[in-house]
Amino acid sequence: MAKIEIAEEAGMCFGVARALELAEKAAREAEGPVSTLGPLIHNPQVVADLERKGVGVATTPKGPAGSTLIIRAHGVVPEAYEEAKAAGVHIVDATCPYVMKVHALAEKLHREGYTVLVLGERGHAEVEGTLGHAPGALVVNSADDVESAYAEGLLTKRAGLVVQTTQTQAKLREVVSALACRTEELRVYNTICEATENRQKAAATLASSADVMVVIGGRNSANTTHLAEICSAHCARTYHIEDVGELNEVWFQNVQRIGITAGASTPQSQIEAVRQKIESFMAREES
Repeated sequence: MAKIEIAEEAGMCFGVARALELAEKAAREAEGPVSTLGPLIHNPQVVADLERKGVGVATTPKGPAGSTLIIRAHGVVPEAYEEAKAAGVHIVDATCPYVMKVHALAEKLHREGYTVLVLGERGHAEVEGTLGHAPGALVVNSADDVESAYAEGLLTKRAGLVVQTTQTQAKLREVVSALACRTEELRVYNTICEATENRQKAAATLASSADVMVVIGGRNSANTTHLAEICSAHCARTYHIEDVGELNEVWFQNVQRIGITAGASTPQSQIEAVRQKIESFMAREES
């Protein structure tokens, strides 16, 4: 029977667990309607479970007076807080503390006159929230982006960089190297979350010796997508799934070692369900 191994660091991180705990507490205790501003985390199954518990998903901070609005783990722009307060909405701030640190550093760089750059993915909720804390900040995700910003005259001699918490160290090195050639003073804050980095290292280690890797997490999850990319670089047969129902028995035929990892928004119950399903495939193959 093939060996099934779960990465040493995998699944839900502190920030996500904290956000989920705050949301479930609000669902139990709040007197009025409860909603999150956008999906609380990038996990469709968890978001659906919260909806069953009475936590909806709002698209605007302006809810009914007396209602409760939960700020998601990725954080939001400062204006969202102001709009909610003006509407008489009670705010539960579930922003990850590590994301709050990125916001504070972006504000600091802006205040001190640096051209602020955010290494991350345009349009991602965390990046959009960070941009709101440093008006005029630029988003870069590659050395080419840095060169484009320089060619367009958007870079100044003094630049400061913060990083989306779920980025990779390799991407940070690439962007810093490009910026160092185009600035006279460069201040870099490596705000990659330690939990993210540990998951990436553990995933790479496991994928290096696995015949098949399964990566569990939302397809809209940046950190899960990076895990899948890292695993694919070490294991050609890497599969990114959101739900146990996506597993295909054919993937696991005639293999010796199967690795499993999961993004920071993936609860342990989903990891265990995947492990058990793969075990059932293996049992059928041996019978």
